[in-house]
Amino acid sequence: MKKKRIIIVTDGDVYAHRSIEYLAKQFGGCTISQSKGNPTKFSGKRMVEIIMQAQKEPVFVLFDDSGFMGEGPGEKALKYVASDKHIEVIAALAVASNTHHQEWTKVDVSIDNEGNLTEYGVDKYGVPDIEIGRINGDTVYNLDQLNIPFILGIGDIGKMGGRDDIEIGSPITRKAIEYILERSELQ
Repeated sequence: MKKKRIIIVTDGDVYAHRSIEYLAKQFGGCTISQSKGNPTKFSGKRMVEIIMQAQKEPVFVLFDDSGFMGEGPGEKALKYVASDKHIEVIAALAVASNTHHQEWTKVDVSIDNEGNLTEYGVDKYGVPDIEIGRINGDTVYNLDQLNIPFILGIGDIGKMGGRDDIEIGSPITRKAIEYILERSELQ
């Protein structure tokens, strides 16, 4: 059985879902709409079953903890999916948030709210942070503990103070996906 190639997105709110669903279609992929929600509603096992039914690739899968401290429902599901033998994770979009619990992960690179790649992490508005290679978020707790070949930090998808609004085509998230696909040789 051929592995399903997926891109993990660590946000599941309505803004992220709309932007990712719109962009996935633009790039010939699909979004697992059932994965939206704040927090994630399905178990990792159920998510894998749904992913395996996808007709197009890459498959964008949203995970969200809704600010749950430690390993919450989104991260538990994410960990299961990323470790499944039928899944090939090509990258993760690590979404920044103003988390109160200071959960963070290492990132390979981030994209700021002007669409520029930066070695620094970014905040939820897409503004470069002071730390190199690190991002704070509420569903990023275990990303760097998993075998994910590329982690890209990004501000709050579909928002970033209006700079990533779907009404203007979610340009920051679009550039992030373009970079992931180029790097993964899927474009």
